[in-house]
Amino acid sequence: MKDESKNFVLFAVIAALILFGWPLVQSRFFPTANPPATKVVEGKSRALPQPGADPTADSPAALRDRRQVLAESPRVRIETPALKGSISLKGARLDDLVLTRYNETVAANSPPIRLFSPAGTQDAYFAAFGWRDEGLRPPAADALWTASAPVLTPGKPVTLTASNAQGQRFAIELAVDNDYLFTVKQTVANAGSGAVPVAAYGLVNRIGVSKDPDSWTIHTGPMSVNNGAAHYNPNFKDLASGPARFTSTGGWLGFTDKYWLAAMVPDQGRAFDGQFRAGPNDSFQADFTTAPQLLPPGRQLSQTAKLFAGAKEVKLLDRYTDTGAVTKLDYAIDWGWFRLVEKPIFYYLDLLFRLIGNFGVAIIMLTLTIRLLVFPIAQRQFASMAAMRALQPKMKAIQERYKDDKQRQQQEIMALYKAEKVNPLAGCLPTVIQIPIFYALYKALLLTIEMRHQPFALWIKDLSAPDPATILNLFGYIPITLPHFLAIGVVPVLLGISMFFQFRLNPTPMDDAQKQVFAILPWVLMFVMAPFAVGLQIYWITTNCISIVQQKWLYSRHPQLKQAPAK
Repeated sequence: MKDESKNFVLFAVIAALILFGWPLVQSRFFPTANPPATKVVEGKSRALPQPGADPTADSPAALRDRRQVLAESPRVRIETPALKGSISLKGARLDDLVLTRYNETVAANSPPIRLFSPAGTQDAYFAAFGWRDEGLRPPAADALWTASAPVLTPGKPVTLTASNAQGQRFAIELAVDNDYLFTVKQTVANAGSGAVPVAAYGLVNRIGVSKDPDSWTIHTGPMSVNNGAAHYNPNFKDLASGPARFTSTGGWLGFTDKYWLAAMVPDQGRAFDGQFRAGPNDSFQADFTTAPQLLPPGRQLSQTAKLFAGAKEVKLLDRYTDTGAVTKLDYAIDWGWFRLVEKPIFYYLDLLFRLIGNFGVAIIMLTLTIRLLVFPIAQRQFASMAAMRALQPKMKAIQERYKDDKQRQQQEIMALYKAEKVNPLAGCLPTVIQIPIFYALYKALLLTIEMRHQPFALWIKDLSAPDPATILNLFGYIPITLPHFLAIGVVPVLLGISMFFQFRLNPTPMDDAQKQVFAILPWVLMFVMAPFAVGLQIYWITTNCISIVQQKWLYSRHPQLKQAPAK
């Protein structure tokens, strides 16, 4: 009995460490969910602002009023099915871009996501293309360019032109598709008297680090694909010690947030030098340059690059990659080690969503599909558990007989398994299979923009965020902010209840300490899972409910599992 008491005390200590220490571990290594999209106040869901969104960005409280800055230079409008914005003719900068398919919050009147803003405004972020001033006199950074048309739309490119006093004429032809990919053709025509070196560049510049946290699971910040591989480094803080440089043929570089990406894509058939660097006023830049080419008089030289500026939609990134438009652009989503499992899970879940129209129901159908596939394995698991339970008295006898000789004890137990044709690991197989599936769904809910702000039912307005209906403040009727580990919603409680009943159907352990452990474990896991995405909790609840039905049926086939083991 003393050993059982020690086991129980040890479990209680471990449970306390999990309950209070897990938030510290998960915030760094396993972010649990997106920030809440809603808050339940007095029993009603209210939309919350997007974390990091600045409500003063268009007011005098900002660095400068965005509308005033946009009005200071002539502009070419951008109008596509996915984008709206403008290009500044002063400096030929693409510095005004909003993503019309995505809103800041779930509120009906929420503004669209803003990706680019002009220099001098809050969260300035822009892209530019030009030529190095090394023997060539390109237009100055504040030069005024001339546009061939007032609006840039898919299928109707716009060319910006400027000249210098040495006889060179510069042209930047911009085209855009129906999504987020710009094609930029840079041309220099030399009408001067001598040859000039031409080296094109492109850059993405931003103020401040990403509003999305960078973690072991999800990378945000500088990212590149170079020399055939994706590199999720350096981090923003690494650039304080100096620039990060590389040379590659093919690839891209830029800045990634959880859902958004701005990336320069040099000519995929030419070598380029890329770098990330930090600048003054908390600015960061990703840029590339090509080797200079000598342009004789009377000739012209063109180079073509691309710019991706938009949302990291899984199918879109895959299409750009598969068509060869951009090398490994699909790696902009940090799927990680389980990529081969995660992407098929996502694609199947997305297919179910398009058929059903509700991501929560799609998750339930995904769970049913998985459980159906592993049902034959579950049958073998129960048969193995029944056999193991029948062997418990013999195993106890061996442990008592050779309690002073652990090596002999293990040899005899293994011999017993072999004689009775029992595999002690067979019962673990369904659980092992579920681990990569569970992790794949976790990453899909956390990473993919397709899951962002997807509602389920009632107060659940975002399946990628935690349950906002916290019980301990009476669903918002008591105006208090609960500590992180006490913000338990209705769905986590349902998870704990389903786990409790599922554990009760498991074969009764022989050891009293194990009985106590399994009695408390569902409620510990309820607290652990509370900060995770509701979609993940729905998956687990559905799994538990299916397991309960499945176990009842399998008990009818293996009644010895419910019988007390022989002495």
